[in-house]
Amino acid sequence: MNKLILGRYIPGDSWIHQLDPRTKLLASFYYIGIIFLANDWKSYLVMTLATFFMIWLSKVKLGFFLRGVRPMLWLILFTVLLQVFFTTGGKVYWQWGWLAITQFGLSNGAFIFMRFVLIIFISTLLTLTTQPLSLADAVESLLRPLRVLHVPVTELALVLQIALRFVPTLMDQTTKIMNAQRARGVDFGSGNLFQQMKAVVPLLIPLFVDSFSIAEDLATAMDARGYQGGDGRSKFRVLKYHRRDGAAAAGMIVLTVLLLLLRA
Repeated sequence: MNKLILGRYIPGDSWIHQLDPRTKLLASFYYIGIIFLANDWKSYLVMTLATFFMIWLSKVKLGFFLRGVRPMLWLILFTVLLQVFFTTGGKVYWQWGWLAITQFGLSNGAFIFMRFVLIIFISTLLTLTTQPLSLADAVESLLRPLRVLHVPVTELALVLQIALRFVPTLMDQTTKIMNAQRARGVDFGSGNLFQQMKAVVPLLIPLFVDSFSIAEDLATAMDARGYQGGDGRSKFRVLKYHRRDGAAAAGMIVLTVLLLLLRA
């Protein structure tokens, strides 16, 4: 459980850490959007260099990003194999019946692999350099215009804050339950797939019970303190844009221009 990246924040004072969380959130979504402009090895090389430059600016070890790719590795390889065997065109290197490895298949498989890895890297960079509560504040600030349409923005942000806050708590509780089950003879890693899924049942049931108990205690505490929503409430963390946020936006524009020039 201590190898999971979800909900983990690495404290630091790097240039990426000091960016406004709204800037990092918007830049991450924008990056995921423009990565689909890349269609050859030159454009993917530019995206890779830009990604590693941002990782260098964050001063976070590369091992954390590789650890973020590991849970998605089988899905990435499965998608790449589909592209390799079912994309036709170009020189045929190997063929057996309706399966074939072609020049276009290999290139598309490589591009899909790079796209997955870069998206995971940029998403991991967002979570590792942004506190969960700051990320929730950024979502609330960005969704604030939807209040005109009577969207409960404050309540949505509160739900997100609570969910992010209790991810480490649930991880710790899961570890305790797994250790207790192992002490009673449960083996979570042996047997076939069906047996491993069956072994998880003694873990899920007490975890669900504990989750509902935590939710009930939290609701009781909020009600006892007179919580009535976020209208009129002040904030301890006030979000402000700075020059570095403008520099980050300019960098994204330059990256977009480079991709468009390479596509031309």
